[in-house]
Amino acid sequence: MKLALTLDGQDLTKEFVRALLRLGYVPSEVRDVEVRPGQRAPAFLIRDATAYFGWVFWEKFTEKKMRKLWGSVVRNEKGDWEIQLPAGKTDRIYVNEESMSEMDLDRPE
Repeated sequence: MKLALTLDGQDLTKEFVRALLRLGYVPSEVRDVEVRPGQRAPAFLIRDATAYFGWVFWEKFTEKKMRKLWGSVVRNEKGDWEIQLPAGKTDRIYVNEESMSEMDLDRPE
């Protein structure tokens, strides 16, 4: 999901962030989200008056190699996440760890 946060030329980003905070989303960075392999936490990334919904989760490459990232639900032409934020990036996301859910570690969506 990708949401334009403008209406009639007015930027509604601040209002959107206030709504996220009321719903239990808190500002964080990917590295600080407490999510275990096999779990995912819903989170929004806001860039240039656009909100992107996605998940913080562990991407599995092999049995021994994984990485934590935020991936948008919006996909690119190859079917990969349009936007990816690995744990080393310091971009602010708004995450709701209370709404964490289980996921298939071998088939992240």
